[in-house]
Amino acid sequence: MTVLDLAGVGIGPFNLSLAALAAPLDGLRAAFFERTPEFRWHPGLMIEGTTVQVPFLADLVSLVEPASPLSFLSYLKDRGRLFPFYFAERFHLPRAEYDDYCRWASGRLPDCRFGHEVTAVEWSTADNAFALEVRPAGRVLARNVVLGVGTAPAVPAALRSLPGVVHSSDYLPARPDLLAAADVTVLGSGQSGAEVFLDLLRRRATSGLRWLARTPAFAPMEYSKLGLEQFTPDYVRFFHGLDQAVRDRIEPAQWQLYKGISAETIAEIQDELYQRTVGGGWPGVTLTPGVAVTGARERDGRIELTLRHVHQGTTATVLTDAVVCATGYVERDLRALLAPLEHLLCRDSAGRLAIGTDYRVRLGPEVTGSLFVQNAERHTHGVGAPDLGLAAWRSATILNEVCGQPVYPLPARTAFTTFGLGGQT
Repeated sequence: MTVLDLAGVGIGPFNLSLAALAAPLDGLRAAFFERTPEFRWHPGLMIEGTTVQVPFLADLVSLVEPASPLSFLSYLKDRGRLFPFYFAERFHLPRAEYDDYCRWASGRLPDCRFGHEVTAVEWSTADNAFALEVRPAGRVLARNVVLGVGTAPAVPAALRSLPGVVHSSDYLPARPDLLAAADVTVLGSGQSGAEVFLDLLRRRATSGLRWLARTPAFAPMEYSKLGLEQFTPDYVRFFHGLDQAVRDRIEPAQWQLYKGISAETIAEIQDELYQRTVGGGWPGVTLTPGVAVTGARERDGRIELTLRHVHQGTTATVLTDAVVCATGYVERDLRALLAPLEHLLCRDSAGRLAIGTDYRVRLGPEVTGSLFVQNAERHTHGVGAPDLGLAAWRSATILNEVCGQPVYPLPARTAFTTFGLGGQT
């Protein structure tokens, strides 16, 4: 059996970036496996007019190899759309365009094997390689494995079993029912919550719409130029070098870096609300931050939410017909996939995988191969873990380690800010 140099589990944007940068490397045997039949990126949130929250240069390859035939500009050239893009003067892409670009790239990467599900990963001492169980391919051997299985929608426990509750990731299929419901509540103050609220505000009558959030305000995302340097490799290295307890304290306080709302979306919401005051009166919608949902139950065919104001300490209940949970995502549970490796995995005091600066999971000394992760390392690498702008740099870092040499030379410095004392990082 041929032993791969690199096997990728999952094909989202991050492992697709890895596949795109791995493709031109001579002699590197790689394969990437994805259980779904084709690449799709958040199909339930392809709301008309929504954009990706990072510049177009945050594609699969450009921040490492801008001359790649799989760059976004190469995609535009292939589609015959360079001049329209030039005149459009767009820095942030429509979400549907980013999805089309990634599907275009995946179709040019023969090492991407869709319709293949990896069910288990173990270390085979006899083969001196990882052994992957892949449906329907069977057993696959690889010296290095990269987990890029993405995240899963997070729904508050009290709401999970109730009818009429949908996560924002499934918003578009549920939109007809939400428009027909007499009363709809949107939970969550991030970009997805704002986009869902805005879409419903534009499409529904002026009453029966509520937007609740646990954060103290419907706040804008941090988008200042120096503030964005917290999404640079320099900051990643600084964050990784901090003590675990310090990292755990810092990361929740950085919520506006990745849980805020774009200033443009906030302005559009305010504009829509303002238009409804023409002629007098106020729109029949409710926007309340600082509110936590402490309980939920079905009552007479409707949903009763128990609320607590985090600053007032007051409580209330509301009846609604449908709830959209724009409550974010959690890292996928890897225990079943990695069960055969469990005795070899190193974990921190909170039971999370111990991950090095090079995105390598610490394993027992008997394992001579490497297990890497993509977007499963926020506890060690910070808020940049799910950010598309770091995708190419992280992929290049992993490939440099797999190849044992800098096949993609990376800059030593990426930020004007010096994040620590006694050196650049």
